[in-house]
Amino acid sequence: MARRITLILFICFFGGFLSYSQEIQAVVKDSTKVNQLDEVIISATRTVRQLSSLPLPAQIVSKREIKSINAIRLNDILNEQTGLTTVSDFGGGEGIQLQGLDSQYTLILVDGVPLVGRSAGTLDLSRITVGNIKQIEIVKGASSSLYGSEALGGVINIITNTPKTGFKGKLNYRIGTFNTHDIGASLSYKKEKLGINTFINRYSSDGYDLIKTDNLNTVDSFSNYTITTKVNYQFSKDTDLFVSGRYYTQNQDYNASSTLKGESDIKEWNTHIKLRHKYNKKWSSYFEFYATRYKANEYLDNTDDTRFSEDFFNQLLVRPEIRATYNPTDKSSFIGGIGFNHETLDRTDFIAKPEFNSPYIYAQYDGNPSEKLNIIIGARFDSHNEYKSQFSPKVAVCYEINDKISLKSSIGYGFKAPDFRQLYFDFTNATIGYTILGYNAVSSVIPALDVLGQISSIIVPISEFNNELKPENSIGINIGADYEATSTLTFNINAFRNNINDLIDTRVIANKTNGQNVFSYYNVNKVYTEGLEVNAKLRLNNQLKISGGYQLLFTKDEGAERAFENGEVFARLTPSSPSFQLKKEDYFGLYNRSRHMANMKVFYIVSKWNLDTNIRGTYRSKYGLFDTNANNYLDKYDNFVSGYVIIDFAINKSFNKKYALGFGVDNLLDFTDSQNISNIAGRILYGKLNIKF
Repeated sequence: MARRITLILFICFFGGFLSYSQEIQAVVKDSTKVNQLDEVIISATRTVRQLSSLPLPAQIVSKREIKSINAIRLNDILNEQTGLTTVSDFGGGEGIQLQGLDSQYTLILVDGVPLVGRSAGTLDLSRITVGNIKQIEIVKGASSSLYGSEALGGVINIITNTPKTGFKGKLNYRIGTFNTHDIGASLSYKKEKLGINTFINRYSSDGYDLIKTDNLNTVDSFSNYTITTKVNYQFSKDTDLFVSGRYYTQNQDYNASSTLKGESDIKEWNTHIKLRHKYNKKWSSYFEFYATRYKANEYLDNTDDTRFSEDFFNQLLVRPEIRATYNPTDKSSFIGGIGFNHETLDRTDFIAKPEFNSPYIYAQYDGNPSEKLNIIIGARFDSHNEYKSQFSPKVAVCYEINDKISLKSSIGYGFKAPDFRQLYFDFTNATIGYTILGYNAVSSVIPALDVLGQISSIIVPISEFNNELKPENSIGINIGADYEATSTLTFNINAFRNNINDLIDTRVIANKTNGQNVFSYYNVNKVYTEGLEVNAKLRLNNQLKISGGYQLLFTKDEGAERAFENGEVFARLTPSSPSFQLKKEDYFGLYNRSRHMANMKVFYIVSKWNLDTNIRGTYRSKYGLFDTNANNYLDKYDNFVSGYVIIDFAINKSFNKKYALGFGVDNLLDFTDSQNISNIAGRILYGKLNIKF
């Protein structure tokens, strides 16, 4: 019932926007005039661009919105954006799904440089605090032409605060359900040529338990710390230096069962140096150096304090890059860069300590042949010591029909390189007995297991693993339009399609004498995601802002589609009932994807009371996590996770421009699904205090 009501509300919301647009024009004449500066975005082109004129599907989450909703971690913000949803993986990380693509296909950046630590393919967004964020930039569609691997689906760039003139300070504290505490402090100083900004955050929680009968927490208690510092120094009006450092550490209880308990520790650091010089009005350049390390250690002990297991993960990335920009005219620019990625990983259950070395070069043209037309043409070449070199082109076009309507389209190639796990993994489950091998490990480990008498039969010949595992690659297409109905009412629509080839999947390559299997990775599947996104924003005056978004999504495996079309797939309604043939329309698609997702936000400011409040809602329709009728596909006769609605509320009041109190409720309806959804904890109440000095 809640699902139907929510869908009706969203339909009415957008319908009201369309039918009421003419009335709004009249209202605007008498309302308070709204002066809005056009938002600028960096991530889409690596240059400063107006968001409204960008020929790519992109959006910005402003600092004002982050502050208003009292968010504390990155996943809190991204979950409320159109076409995005956070999903948890089996390793406990919470990643982002974008345009129906898994989290491993979206590149996460902080100030333009990548984070590492994808232990199971997912980069856990909950480890990123938002207390020092200036804005979040989201670019959808293949972006490998600028960023290389992992940008197959898109890029999310977190832009942090920069120093402002004078000495400023801020203290934030939030307390909430589950004994959750988030405290942050920032200091900023800028005078003449020197600017410094430092931010410290501590975040802790007792965790929560969705299943009361198993004597284990869904999320164990933890505490973490984040320390960041940014320094800007301007040698002259044409030369400046940027230096930043970030350190993150987390300790968490690790309880696998009533008899196995331990801890996990994470330590992460990164350093970023960038020197910019402007030679003249047309030429400028950057030299950039970035290094980061992510270390995770965890152990489990038996009840007698003997060690049951111990795991470690140690990843290092070092990247120097030189970039140049040439502006021959005010309406055109060229950008080019050359760099080198050096990456290593030392990890439990690996056959070796692998090393990736990848030089790259990229170039891009951004020009306006006419006042109404903008064209972006770019390409990047990545070489690699472990997989085939990749060439990633991209073209984007924006045409302004008139002052109200702009058409946008882009097509680009994206790729994701095989990760260390898919190449070098050598893991055997000590309890059940199955084995998972990385592609490069098969040729040496299978013969060794055979000598030990652990292999009963080889299903896939070892000779098939003599070649390289290919990178996953995609052609991403986006076609959309922006419509400014009035100065306060805007719409945008975007249709997308991502065709993914050489998808890396797992298969059984051998049978073991203990009755279990040996699995490995291979290139086989071709899948696609396609759909439509619609967004609308209404701002009648400086007090009221309403926005909403909707995504329609279809995700399919082409091999599965053929199997359904050929009548090769059968199902049973119950284990004892007779099987029947399924039709093409019975195929639902890929796992963990919802056909419909929507969001709605209302922000209201009462200026005379120095008060602001907002209510936000998100909807996700049903999706399937597993094949429950034993035909290896997700069809309409499988069991599905029911659709759900999340509603959040926040209210904030300022005192004397230096103090602010906030209160809010996340997940107002107290939705939980203990069997299927581990990252939604239930209703959360919180209070917040902000102090400026």
